[in-house]
Amino acid sequence: MTREEIHWDRTAPKPPQCETLNEDIRVDVVVVGAGLTGLRAAISLAEAGTDTAVIDAQKIGYGSSGRSGGQCNPIWRATPDALREKFGAEQGDRLIQTTLTAGDDLFDDIRRYDVECEAEQNGWLQAAHTKAARKGLETLHSAWAAEGAEIAVLSKNDAHSAVGSGAYDFALYHAKGGFVQPLGLTRGYARAAQKAGARLFDKAPAQSITRKGSQWEVTTPGGKILCDNVVLTTNAYTDDLWPKLRQTMVPMVSIALATAPLSPEQQATVLPGRKTISDTRLAIYFARYDADSRLIFGCVGSDDQSVGAWGGHARLRNGLHTVFPQLKDIEIECTWSGRIGVTDDMMPRLHEPAPGVFAGLGFSGRGIAMTSVMGRALARKVLGGSNGELPFPVSTITPIPFHSISRRMVPLMAPSMSLHDKASVIWDRIFASR
Repeated sequence: MTREEIHWDRTAPKPPQCETLNEDIRVDVVVVGAGLTGLRAAISLAEAGTDTAVIDAQKIGYGSSGRSGGQCNPIWRATPDALREKFGAEQGDRLIQTTLTAGDDLFDDIRRYDVECEAEQNGWLQAAHTKAARKGLETLHSAWAAEGAEIAVLSKNDAHSAVGSGAYDFALYHAKGGFVQPLGLTRGYARAAQKAGARLFDKAPAQSITRKGSQWEVTTPGGKILCDNVVLTTNAYTDDLWPKLRQTMVPMVSIALATAPLSPEQQATVLPGRKTISDTRLAIYFARYDADSRLIFGCVGSDDQSVGAWGGHARLRNGLHTVFPQLKDIEIECTWSGRIGVTDDMMPRLHEPAPGVFAGLGFSGRGIAMTSVMGRALARKVLGGSNGELPFPVSTITPIPFHSISRRMVPLMAPSMSLHDKASVIWDRIFASR
C-alpha cells in the first residue's frame, strides 16, 4: 500500500526557526495564517517598516500552501470581458493587467528573495478532454490573446507531442506558466519576511479577535497580541474566528501522488520540456515534474484526512494511466491531500469587514500565482492604499447560500464530478462516431 505522506515535506529546504508566543505583545499588524498569502503580505508590510507578527495554528505551510500541486496557472477561467462585466470596467482592467504579469511577478519574487523552491517557468498546458471543452478553450484563447497574453493553440499532433499523450487532441500553451516546490516557496517567503523584520510564531492558534478601543486584540493560548490591524489569510482552513468568513467558500479537496523518478527514456515521452498540465475535467487532472524528475499527478478528492477515501487512490491511478498509459508500471512513492478554498464564482475574495481587519482567500485552484498578488494587495490596503489601486475588489462578506449543506456534500463531489467527466467523454465519442 502506498504510504500517505506529503511529498513536499520530503524535499523542501528546512523550515525557518519560529518563535514561541508565551507572553502578551504589541505590534502594528498581526497576520493570521502562515501560508503563501499571509507571508507575502508580511514581506511587503515589514519592508515598509511596519512591525508585523505572523501567527499560525500549525507549522509554517501546514495548509494549502504546503500541499498543493505547485503549478503556476496564471490565467482565470473567465474571459476578460466577463471580468469587466462582473467587476466594472476600471476594476476589471486592473485585474486583467495584474493577471497578465502574475506569472512573471511570481518568478521575479523568487529570484529577488533568493527562494529555494525548484522553480521552473517552462509553461503550462491547458488541455481539453472533449470537443465541447475545446470550444471553451478556443474562446478563452481568443479573449486573453486579444489582451496581450502569451497563449498558443496546439492542435492534435502538437498537443500529443507536448503532453506525451494521446488523451488530448487540443490544448493551449501558456508561456508564463510553470511550477514550484510549494512548501519550499512558503518557507522561502517566511525567511524573507523574517529578514525584513517580521516575527513568526507557529503553533499559536488565534482563538478570538476583539475590539479594544481603537485597536484589536488577538488572543492565543500563549498570549494576547494588541495591534492596529489584523490580516486573515487562512484560506481553505478558515474556521469561525471571524463571523461568516468560513461560509464564503467551500473547502474542496485536492489529492496527489508522486511517482518514482522517471528514466530519461520515460521523460522523453511524458511532458517533454517539463511543462505543467491541467485539463478541463470537473474532477481536474493535473501533472508536473519535481526537481528529481518524479511525476506529480493529481485530481479532485473527497476527504483531506485520507487520500483513499471515496475511491481516491483508484481515481488517482486511473487518471495517471488514462493520461500517461506508458507509466502503468511506475512505482508510486506516496500520496497526500489538502484543501482548496473554492468560491461560487471561482474568484478570490478581498474583504474589509471592520476598520483595520482585512481578509484574502478563495483562490479556487489558482493559488500559486494569485496568493502573491493577494498578499501584495493586502499589504497595500493595510498601508493606506485606496480601493482603486487594488487588483481585486474589496467586497462584503457574503456567505454561499446553503453553505452547511454544501460542506456536508463535499465528500460526494469528487465521485459525482468524476462520473460526469466519464459521461462527457463517452458522449463525445458517440457524437464523433456519427
